[in-house]
Amino acid sequence: MTTRTARIPYFQLAPKAFQNLLALSNSLRKDLLGPRLVELVLLRLSQINGCAYCMDMHWRELIKQDMAPREINALAGWREAPFFTDRERAALRWAELVNALPAGDASDEEFAALRAHFSDEEIAELGFVIVTIRAWNSLNASLRHPMPA
Repeated sequence: MTTRTARIPYFQLAPKAFQNLLALSNSLRKDLLGPRLVELVLLRLSQINGCAYCMDMHWRELIKQDMAPREINALAGWREAPFFTDRERAALRWAELVNALPAGDASDEEFAALRAHFSDEEIAELGFVIVTIRAWNSLNASLRHPMPA
């Protein structure tokens, strides 16, 4: 039987690694990509990776940015929902492909579609956004870090 009880306090047991991952998270250039786009990517990958702690955190961040709850709720259906810009759609598509590696197909065609909306510097930064949330999702979901009350 699966429980929802936290397994270990990884942040206390591996404080140096935790602080380094936290520093990486804090260094992400929301000013370059835009805070809404970054939070959309963080929330979408957290949804895919099943990390309730991160979903809650990034949902709350989007609410603080005055994003309408209806728009946030439509994120899982971003392909059909009318709330997202072409730039956001390109970032979400790329994030999903990279998150799915090695099964995903981050092909040359997909990269060209991304490049139509982002500079090389922005693409590099987006890559760090993607891998950083994937790390947090893996830790929090596997070790069952609880959502705050």
